[in-house]
Amino acid sequence: MPDDGAESLFGTYDENLKHLETLFSVRIRTSGSELIVEGEAADVGRAEKVLDQLASLMRGGYRLAKGDVRTAAQLVAQDEHVELADYFLRSSTKTSGKRQVVPKSVTQKKYLDAIEQHDIVFGIGPAGTGKTYLAMAQAVSFLLSKRVSRIILARPAVEAGEKLGFLPGDLQEKVNPYLRPLYDALYDMMDLERAERLLERGTIEVAPIAFMRGRTLNDAFVILDEAQNTTSEQMKMFLTRLGFGSKAVITGDVTQIDLPTGRTSGLVEAMKVIGHVHGISFIHFDEKDVVRHALVQQIVKAYEAYGGGSR
Repeated sequence: MPDDGAESLFGTYDENLKHLETLFSVRIRTSGSELIVEGEAADVGRAEKVLDQLASLMRGGYRLAKGDVRTAAQLVAQDEHVELADYFLRSSTKTSGKRQVVPKSVTQKKYLDAIEQHDIVFGIGPAGTGKTYLAMAQAVSFLLSKRVSRIILARPAVEAGEKLGFLPGDLQEKVNPYLRPLYDALYDMMDLERAERLLERGTIEVAPIAFMRGRTLNDAFVILDEAQNTTSEQMKMFLTRLGFGSKAVITGDVTQIDLPTGRTSGLVEAMKVIGHVHGISFIHFDEKDVVRHALVQQIVKAYEAYGGGSR
């Protein structure tokens, strides 16, 4: 292994090596700059693939960030033929400053590729799979490279057990709590000052989906988040707003629908109605794509097993 960057590769107290041992059922020992991997041939081969390709990236000047080794291990566990350079170099999405967003699973890469290649993309799956975060990263990247002239972030203002009319304040103050996750993702992509300037100018707009009615959205990157809580009418209205030079990404989790009983989810209906329309891409995530705390993946899996995927 290369001497420079070995600490990042091994991790604090060799935590990355321990993760590789657990994931691939191998034993790893260090001997100077060498790593000795022991175990069944197939398991050793997968661990070796992770270490060899990461070493090659490091020799080429790539600096490992926190979490990169775990991401690399997860990718190889999902697909033994994966080329890590495709993820860490060619698939990274530039947002602002030095921040780069890298796909952490095979499905996440498919999602980013789909956004590049299609004008309408649906990202469907459980919480923590990066649906909104990656869409936001792509939107910011498109804006900074002048491939679009504005970003529009929309969300239905629906939440279980609460009605907007009973919340204090004016309309903006009432809807802001429902839009907060979109602001959080935006501020993670670019510095606060720059984001605030773009929001003030209207270059970036965050609004409830109801504000989309009657508009035609040209030269824009439009994200509809929490789409499972749109009604049929809202989803049709949103999809028909798309103008020239625009992209739309619709994200949602069909197991977390907060609409009143008897109302059909616009996302569920769209999957049936336009699921085979050429030029529209549907990407489905599952618990293997969860990139939050390690326990979140287990929680999602446990709930799916308990309720068969229902809420």
